[in-house]
Amino acid sequence: MVAGHLQVKKGYYYMVLSVPDKTGKLKPKWVSTGIKDDGRKSQKQANELLLETRYNYRISTHYAPEITAMHISSSMLFSDYMLSWLKIIRSSVEEDTFAGYETNVTARIAPYFQQQGVTLGNLTALDVQCFYTYCSAKLKLKGTTVQHFHANIHKALKYAVCHGLITKNPMDKVDRPKGQSFKGAFYTLSEMEHLFSAVRGDPIEFPVLMSAFYGLRRSEVVGLRWQAIDFESNTITIAHTVVQFHTSEGTKTISKDRTKNKSSCRSMPMVPQFRELLLRMKARQEECKRLCGDCYQDSDYIYVNDLGKPYTPNYVTQHFKLVLKRHNLREIRFHDLRHSCASLLLKNGAPMKNIQEWLGHSSFSTTANLYAHLETQSKSNSASLMTASLSIQPGISPYV
Repeated sequence: MVAGHLQVKKGYYYMVLSVPDKTGKLKPKWVSTGIKDDGRKSQKQANELLLETRYNYRISTHYAPEITAMHISSSMLFSDYMLSWLKIIRSSVEEDTFAGYETNVTARIAPYFQQQGVTLGNLTALDVQCFYTYCSAKLKLKGTTVQHFHANIHKALKYAVCHGLITKNPMDKVDRPKGQSFKGAFYTLSEMEHLFSAVRGDPIEFPVLMSAFYGLRRSEVVGLRWQAIDFESNTITIAHTVVQFHTSEGTKTISKDRTKNKSSCRSMPMVPQFRELLLRMKARQEECKRLCGDCYQDSDYIYVNDLGKPYTPNYVTQHFKLVLKRHNLREIRFHDLRHSCASLLLKNGAPMKNIQEWLGHSSFSTTANLYAHLETQSKSNSASLMTASLSIQPGISPYV
């Protein structure tokens, strides 16, 4: 069976199959389903057609055995199955997503189960639960990290059930590990002003200002291009990202014409201060291009050095730490500037729904879960209502 996934194009579902060319290199093959993207029912139909097509698709080249002959059975070690599963899904998931799967499986999941010697067919819910206990008790890993292992194992075993390798998924009886409630660090208004002063004229100035004011992720800041800036309507469109991640072959940087989720693709108003900032950056790029000539690396990206080379996400994280240390500022993550943006909005009375849209969260619950403990305006209003409704006269004497 070939790998493949669905993609929406011009309002219709397409199947993107991963098939080898004449040299044996895997290439995407687009096949129309004829199904319009108009709801869950159509998505289900498209998924069923995709599964059927992947089963029935036959590769006519001599590379077919190498692609399809995955000798997997219920008697193989579960650790070996997880490694085989990685090969199966590699072409059907995003590169950065696969990098996370690969790290989880090769560094933690496979080594543990290889020592246990349990097979795919004999794996039980208790085996998996013992793995979680080992991760938390012995390795001292956070619950959120173990949750990623849980998702990987569940997905791999679901694949095994779908293809008749096992009859039941043991993960159906495994409780999802509990994660820690996250509370990000926040800069106060005075700390933000101190930070702005510290980064003035520094290469990190642009990402700091964009994240603190607009709440942008580092991938969104680094991924900003001039085509996203509309000086006539004064808008900034967040629709392109640059991500950096570690693989077994080293660090890799890729660009995407999409954001973390659908809600993250958003248009922001360009206030006068940022209009001036961007115009200055554009003028500087033109001057650098004139001075450097052929040595200048021309691109559409906004956040570049004086030779035109785009900065990477890792540079933002690393240089930000150095700036904080150099200026004796309280240590926070670069991503915490996004939380600081939300904190300031809340303190100034912005509704939670507006903050969700400003930050580009996928759902209201995501925003509420992250920042509900900071939301004081509604509680103050409730306290005022209760004070007006009830007359409280303390009767306890301060004296014994």
